[in-house]
Amino acid sequence: MKMKGKIAGILALGFLIISCESDDNSVDLPKGAYDNGILITNEGAFSGGTGTINYISDDYSTMESEVYKKVNNEDLGTIVQSIGFNDDEAYIIANVSNKISIVNRNTFEKLGEITTGLNNPRYFAVSNGKGYVSNWGDTADENDDYIAIINLSSFAIEGTIPVVLGPEKLLGKNNVLYVAHSGAYGTNNKVSVINTITNELSNTIEVGDVPNSMQIEDGYLWVLASGKPSFTKDETGGVLSKINTRDYSDIVNYTFGATEHPGSLGLDDDEFYYGLGGNIYKMDIEDTELPTAAYIESISYYNMTIHDDKMYVTDAKDYASNGSISIYDLETKQLEQTFDVGLIPGGVYFN
Repeated sequence: MKMKGKIAGILALGFLIISCESDDNSVDLPKGAYDNGILITNEGAFSGGTGTINYISDDYSTMESEVYKKVNNEDLGTIVQSIGFNDDEAYIIANVSNKISIVNRNTFEKLGEITTGLNNPRYFAVSNGKGYVSNWGDTADENDDYIAIINLSSFAIEGTIPVVLGPEKLLGKNNVLYVAHSGAYGTNNKVSVINTITNELSNTIEVGDVPNSMQIEDGYLWVLASGKPSFTKDETGGVLSKINTRDYSDIVNYTFGATEHPGSLGLDDDEFYYGLGGNIYKMDIEDTELPTAAYIESISYYNMTIHDDKMYVTDAKDYASNGSISIYDLETKQLEQTFDVGLIPGGVYFN
């Protein structure tokens, strides 16, 4: 009996070792056909068309067009403005159609949609377990702009927060929602600070004209404003603002030239990147002055996104035919790949 017990113990120990080795060597299987890849939103035609989404695999071997329609046999709606994420869910905003389609981000199977309580929706973010969507409201009315609050379980809008003109990009951090106000069809120069525990406006920060992108790092909110364009007859240059999130009155501004209009602020390994005049510039987070020389020259772009040592540049071309996305290695500055995508490619997102 003792020998049998020893044999059983040895067999059990061997099984345990094999099981542990199996666990150690296990790999994460894809969660769906569109896991481990890049998503590109294409706005589509403003009138009589629909926006679309392209998928590119991480190794660039696969590219699919109109993935939402392939899976769900329906269109997304007019002007696909952006995508926001909550865990495995993707919230796809169709601006002109006043609709948000919710899908599983890995399979693109539709989970629900929001078609009420929206008025010119723009961008989505999550904070304190709730979803938030910026809304321009009626563009003829400068006093009806708001942030819609979404119940992430029922996909229902359960409240709104009035804000100043032209809310655009959103950034959620530590129960705080930052809202950049570019001004819709007008111009603005504000960032709203919303407490997402009380859902109340707690602060308003004045930045450069037409803030277009934000990053947060080491306790500072960085806001890049493009400035008023020349067609406004009141042209102003861009401004990069460094804002202490412990004291919103502690602001350092880096000012561009009067006719310089930067955009698409990205962050990677404590380095900022932004586009200006067809070039890409790089600035260390500790720098006290704006760079004077371009990091990458002669880039045609509609939007630029930085992610994991890569730069993703969308090109809308003539705004009437399909655009493209080009992928660059940030260290070598070399172009790695270019793909033809849909009409007016705007946003780039990562699964």
